[in-house]
Amino acid sequence: MKNIYQNSCRDEQSLTSLEKSFQQAMTPFEEFVRDQASSGLVLMAMTICAMVIANSGLNTLYQNILHTPVTIGGGIFSLTYSLHHWINDGLMAIFFFIVGLEIKREIMVGELADRKQAILPIAAAIGGMVTPALIYTAINFGSDAVNGWGIPMATDIAFAVGVLTLLGKRIPKALVGFLLALAIVDDLGAVLVIAAFYTEQIRWIALFAAGVIFALLNLANRAGIRHPFPYGILGILLWLCFLKSGVHATLAGVLTALTIPAGPYCTVAPFVEKMKELSTEFYDLHVEGVHIMKNGRQQKILQSMENIVNKMESPLQRMEHHLHVWVSFLIIPVFALANAGIPIEMASLGPTLLQPVTIGVMMGLIFGKLIGIFTFSWLVIKLGWSHLPAGVTMQQIAGVSLLAGIGFTMSIFIAGLAFDNEVFLLNAKIGILAASLLAGICGYLALKMTTSTGDER
Repeated sequence: MKNIYQNSCRDEQSLTSLEKSFQQAMTPFEEFVRDQASSGLVLMAMTICAMVIANSGLNTLYQNILHTPVTIGGGIFSLTYSLHHWINDGLMAIFFFIVGLEIKREIMVGELADRKQAILPIAAAIGGMVTPALIYTAINFGSDAVNGWGIPMATDIAFAVGVLTLLGKRIPKALVGFLLALAIVDDLGAVLVIAAFYTEQIRWIALFAAGVIFALLNLANRAGIRHPFPYGILGILLWLCFLKSGVHATLAGVLTALTIPAGPYCTVAPFVEKMKELSTEFYDLHVEGVHIMKNGRQQKILQSMENIVNKMESPLQRMEHHLHVWVSFLIIPVFALANAGIPIEMASLGPTLLQPVTIGVMMGLIFGKLIGIFTFSWLVIKLGWSHLPAGVTMQQIAGVSLLAGIGFTMSIFIAGLAFDNEVFLLNAKIGILAASLLAGICGYLALKMTTSTGDER
């Protein structure tokens, strides 16, 4: 009698545990938001760490480590670059691969899938790119620093979403979706700007080879190849071709991502039918008191279930799910650690903040983003081309427009491409950090004022 009672309790506990796991399971959208928010905190910590190191006695060691030559491969098949170069051109290619996956997902099934719904974040992103670029150009027109016009165009998703999550459930989910769609279009714009305007002298043979490899990637997609290995090998070859072509190598990440299959291997009906069949067989093989590890047939059935679930999930989903954590919590923080170390002399900080590059970046990120995103959003709504997401107000759009002025990761990346001049680069980085801090604080306060605790759901 006691054993029956214990087994019953164990079954109830197992059922409760399963129910909890189902309740805790998140949609891809929720998982993406959670990872971006957490990544923002890690990114902030690495930024502070880099700033502390750069302004301490460790700065010389920090610079020496970043400029240490690192060789990968051997003989004629070797590449030697500084550690800093490997981070910015190598690791960041994986970041751009994730950006490409996000762009493809959003266009297929996300906020950008519905034409009328997509018009609002697309228009907002265009306004948020064009206006900051014009403001920066106007301030630096006629100087050598004008090449940095692309710096204030970018929005950092991780930091922006991280600030939104500080406000909790009082922020409508639709507003988070709007910000993500806006930032992803923004990333796409930044990729196009890098490709078109921040490219060195083109070596056409290498670029032709890149075109052939890109065609092979598309052919693999058309042929129904779903294993990640061929795409990984071809993606690395594409990166090498871009590296030698003069076009920035990180763009290989985006192009490779666009060829990753996004559809399931099978349709819903056979998937459900097979899972029912396996579940029934699994239950029929159950022997009371026998551990599942002793039942080889049950273990094979579980493995079959896992294989079928993997086939139902698209390669794009699997890659994004598995790589996103590495990008959010390793690659981007390492990039911040390598690029945010800015030595600042307090005596010269005031004059630095008054430099045209610094002013252009700050004005572009703070006022350019606010004016561009809000104005273009208001315009497409007024013209009837699109509408506000459910539960979202224009005041909240203004708050998000301020948050979009957090341009950390991509802005620093573009600054490194725009400037060989160390003074210009230093001024740009100081402008990015100052503007991102002000935009984050102002955006947070604006959104807090436009929502109340009564809005929480």
